[in-house]
Amino acid sequence: MSSDVRFTDFKSDKQPTWCPGCGDFGTMNGIMKALANSGNDPDNTFLVAGIGCSGKIGTYMHSYAIHGVHGRSLPVAAGAKLANPNLTVVAAGGDGDGYSIGAGHFIHAVRRNVDMAYVVMDNRIYGLTKGQASPTSREDFETSTTPEGPQQPPVNPLALSLAAGGTFIAQSFATDHKRHAEIVQEAIEHDGFGFVNVFSPCVTFNDVDTYDYFRDNLVDLKETDHDPTDYDAAKDKILDSSKEYEGIIYKDESSVSYEQNFGVTENMSDIPSGAPDDAMDLVREFY
Repeated sequence: MSSDVRFTDFKSDKQPTWCPGCGDFGTMNGIMKALANSGNDPDNTFLVAGIGCSGKIGTYMHSYAIHGVHGRSLPVAAGAKLANPNLTVVAAGGDGDGYSIGAGHFIHAVRRNVDMAYVVMDNRIYGLTKGQASPTSREDFETSTTPEGPQQPPVNPLALSLAAGGTFIAQSFATDHKRHAEIVQEAIEHDGFGFVNVFSPCVTFNDVDTYDYFRDNLVDLKETDHDPTDYDAAKDKILDSSKEYEGIIYKDESSVSYEQNFGVTENMSDIPSGAPDDAMDLVREFY
């Protein structure tokens, strides 16, 4: 941990190829600010990215990173954290990557409560594959492959997280820079699985869930009397489909991370030279 790190220290020399105006720029900048503000540094940070526009984030940030396969960022991130509990681990992905093919991993990562953060860039569309409906698209959202809309209700990732036993559930808006960075920082500093769904508008393929839409409809829970430690109040907010909420929706202050629960404290990433004792006897047993 260092107090001398600036968020620009997390910038790589690679120029992003996201569309001009993409919400992922703001999401990434907020992650970098959150990491710096929480005293982390690039040498102790591991970023795991999924597939899609959001999956490029590991290339544009200066830290240890891996660009994995579709929907599988969370098990890789959890494995890295358990192998080296001293690392600050952040998984990043999109709504298609995390809530479709990755939905099963998402639910189990939530319930395991490994001490890591998961930041999802939710633009409510598949952007990289040219504008198909995603799990979080509106029921009547018209695309080239769903000309009459998906005709099914969107997935509520916050509800999935709460039902799976989530201990930190939050939502932010990519261009509300200061607030977004604050929320991600709280997720990183949370003892357990910190989940942040980020409204990250796609300016190329989604002309419904736009910057103007979110500016006009977002309700910041920080400006209300919402108590994020109140489970029932959090459930009411999560199931309220009439509003778009920003802020910490639920936080279990008694959260015990997987590592604490099972005594995972040693760095297992340092592999000694040579085969472990009796390894060849074990191999011969199966051949």
